[in-house]
Amino acid sequence: MRQILFAAGIALAVSILLTPVLIKAFSRQGFGQEIRVEGPQSHQAKRGTPTMGGVAILAGLWAGYWGSHLIGLAYDAEGPSASGLLVLGLTTALGGVGFLDDFIKIRKQRNLGLNKTAKLVGQLIVAVAFGILALQFRNSDGLSPASTDLSYVRDIATVSMGSIVFILFVYLLVSAWSNAVNLTDGLDGLAAGSMALVLGSYVIITFWQYRNACAVEPTAGCYDVRDPLDLALLCAAGGAACLGFLWWNAAPAKIFMGDTGSLALGGMLAGLSVTTRTELLMVVIGALFVAEAASVVIQVAVFRSSRRRVFRMAPFHHHFELGGWAETTVIIRFWLLAGIASAMGLALFYSEYLAAIGD
Repeated sequence: MRQILFAAGIALAVSILLTPVLIKAFSRQGFGQEIRVEGPQSHQAKRGTPTMGGVAILAGLWAGYWGSHLIGLAYDAEGPSASGLLVLGLTTALGGVGFLDDFIKIRKQRNLGLNKTAKLVGQLIVAVAFGILALQFRNSDGLSPASTDLSYVRDIATVSMGSIVFILFVYLLVSAWSNAVNLTDGLDGLAAGSMALVLGSYVIITFWQYRNACAVEPTAGCYDVRDPLDLALLCAAGGAACLGFLWWNAAPAKIFMGDTGSLALGGMLAGLSVTTRTELLMVVIGALFVAEAASVVIQVAVFRSSRRRVFRMAPFHHHFELGGWAETTVIIRFWLLAGIASAMGLALFYSEYLAAIGD
């Protein structure tokens, strides 16, 4: 538990202190955000706001994770694990893809960076590497960071995919979650605040998996997850880094996370869902991100088939803005939705545990 607190504290401090430094540096360099012309007109005033603030989130994540492990050496705590390093690597690699996207936007002074093909290829390479490696590194109990079985709160043994299908499934998860968080990052603080809630939920889930691990005490309801405590450190560091960044990203935002942050955080959700064996549960906990992505899919599908629009604008947070809601009203209500989804996910997680132990 001490390591979790250390991870969160270090990540929060680094993120909240580094972000204003980035704001000044990026402002001097002219690293400003371009705004969609067809978007809400109130957003045009945000043109030129520094972007690529996801660098601060990644810095906080790295500092929190490694800092907690360095402190842990003083009392012989467990070191970094395969699961933690793989999720950290996935997060960072997708942050690199997002950084390229943001940098091209800035250099070309346009709202579009990498084209769709280049972004998908980047996500494909990262996802395939993660999927292959996640099936390796078995520990003494025979557990690898990932399993080829589909999972809800634990593996569903009757739904086994095989290695090839599993890797394709990982690509689907990485692409879907990274793009979903990217689409949600359209209002000041919306993505950062929602991610803090989701990752906070996963601190509870991974710590519960650690306290009820089959490797420690093989009783009814125990969890076969390779490195739950290390994943808890990662979740705590990521959530705290998002909160530190939110201090400066809340409306009116002084900096945006950009694709550097949104793709990285989406990749982190995908990696956590695989390594904690909660791929389907993540859909509930991250329901806000799912809804944002679904609104775009629905809008495009209906418009192409009927030339009509379901929403005034997609992603659907803009629908409410164009309907007259103030931006801060949309943000706060969507945070509430993210909190409700996280609470529902935790309730489902615990109810499954109670069912497993026979209560």
